[in-house]
Amino acid sequence: MVAVYVRQTDLRYYRKIKKIRKFCHKVIRKAWHDHEPVEISLLLTNDETIQALNKQYRNKDCPTNVLSFETGNRPPLKKMLWVAGDIVMAYDTILREAKAQKKKFEAHFAHLLVHGTLHLQGYDHLNPQDAEKMEALETQIMLKLGYEDPYEGVI
Repeated sequence: MVAVYVRQTDLRYYRKIKKIRKFCHKVIRKAWHDHEPVEISLLLTNDETIQALNKQYRNKDCPTNVLSFETGNRPPLKKMLWVAGDIVMAYDTILREAKAQKKKFEAHFAHLLVHGTLHLQGYDHLNPQDAEKMEALETQIMLKLGYEDPYEGVI
């Protein structure tokens, strides 16, 4: 069981993706392949909020597309609920990036949600080998969701 709690502070997501909560549940469930049962919190917000979080937790005073906050506290037994962490996404940055990359908002949003979900499972892209592994997994999940390879054409 993958429980996803979605909170929106920016209602513009509704204009871009119909049934946004159901959409988020579907994407996260497809990207999740770790311990279950699990609980994930998702905040759909704007650049102002994510910039404040980025400054506070990463010492970067600028907005970003997605932040993941992994709890790291896996339960001792497989049957116990794991509160995996929080994902925060910024509408403004996602929209800007989608336009710049000539991608549909929904596809770019889905890719970043997959990306954030993988971070909660311990994946990272700090070195080339880890980045390659994470990107391959993101691509595999996006194809399963019916989207194109998010890295196709990216240099």
